[in-house]
Amino acid sequence: MKFQKQIFGFMDMLRFKQLVPNRRKALASGADTPLPKRYRVNELAKALHPGRMQVEVTALRPLTDRMTELTFRRVDGDAFPFFRAGQYVSLQGTVEGSVVSRPYSISSSPREALENKLTLGVENAGFFSEYLNRQVKVGDRFLMTEPAGEFHYETLRDQKQIVCVAGGSGITPFLSMAKSRKEGDESYEMILFYGARDEAHLAYKAELDALAAEGAVKVVYVLSDETREGYEHGFVSAELMAKYADLQKVTFFLCGPAAMYAFIAKELAPLHLPVKAVRKDATCCGNRTVENPRTFTLTVHIRDKVYTVPAREDETLLAAMERAGIQAPNKCRAGGCGYCHSKWLGGEFVVAEGRDGRRAADRKFGFVHPCVTYPQADMEIDVPPAE
Repeated sequence: MKFQKQIFGFMDMLRFKQLVPNRRKALASGADTPLPKRYRVNELAKALHPGRMQVEVTALRPLTDRMTELTFRRVDGDAFPFFRAGQYVSLQGTVEGSVVSRPYSISSSPREALENKLTLGVENAGFFSEYLNRQVKVGDRFLMTEPAGEFHYETLRDQKQIVCVAGGSGITPFLSMAKSRKEGDESYEMILFYGARDEAHLAYKAELDALAAEGAVKVVYVLSDETREGYEHGFVSAELMAKYADLQKVTFFLCGPAAMYAFIAKELAPLHLPVKAVRKDATCCGNRTVENPRTFTLTVHIRDKVYTVPAREDETLLAAMERAGIQAPNKCRAGGCGYCHSKWLGGEFVVAEGRDGRRAADRKFGFVHPCVTYPQADMEIDVPPAE
């Protein structure tokens, strides 16, 4: 309501006394139409951030002797949420009585998600991944988190030209990024170095060749154990990459095993690149090597429920909970996203080297990320519910 100060103060007082009656008149004159029960902004937010989704396998396709592509559709909605090419989802299922979940990079494009199609390329390299490769059938259903992760292109941070290095199943986010560029959703110039032992272990080669022919990506295949015409031989070194790009004017995106990250870091060290110039996709934190690992008791509080489960010192607290059938929240399993952020109540522990993504306040006030925390004695934690 507009209120203009009058010359005489008593007139302001009279007008002030009329504020409440005038407001009541205005309210009484309004329409009595019921407020809407659904708002467009809330519907959009729900579409973009559905949380956990129910999905069904619609197709299976072998990519190599150790890698399978799984295609999913949502059964609780008409489409997957739009995402940034390079992001991941976490897939959850029950295997032999254990609740198991793992993050997998998305290989399909963001636009395909709007058509209720999402694909994952899964390498047979672990308990759950082996199950997905060997036993899953069309029609099987799982829970899937909404897409997440910071491994994607950002115009304000990254160079116009990006150099991507993939090893093994690390090719999946780059296939999505190349598709996204082809569809016009991204504007970067993309050079992809794809390393494998031999040609037979190059997943998605036909798709990559087609994208390269359309100008979406420049692909350089690098074989370590085989020499073939049209392929580079050896490893993805700085010398090799320098043949195709000015390494001082690009942003590097790396996705593959830890050994590849260490090798690339050593190769790029002489260039003295800024930290933001090299982006690495996080890998799961698995079991650590401990000779004759001890078993402790882990007490878990989730709201009004209390669980007591065994926890080995060579496995993470998250792995111990899942093995006992507890649905504990998790996404990245690498210590970075904070989704499993839990209150420490007692007991000694150790955090995996290089994986402590907690804020200073979390460390000060006693919070842990179970996905990268190993017990060193009997422990007690308060875990948020998986929602």
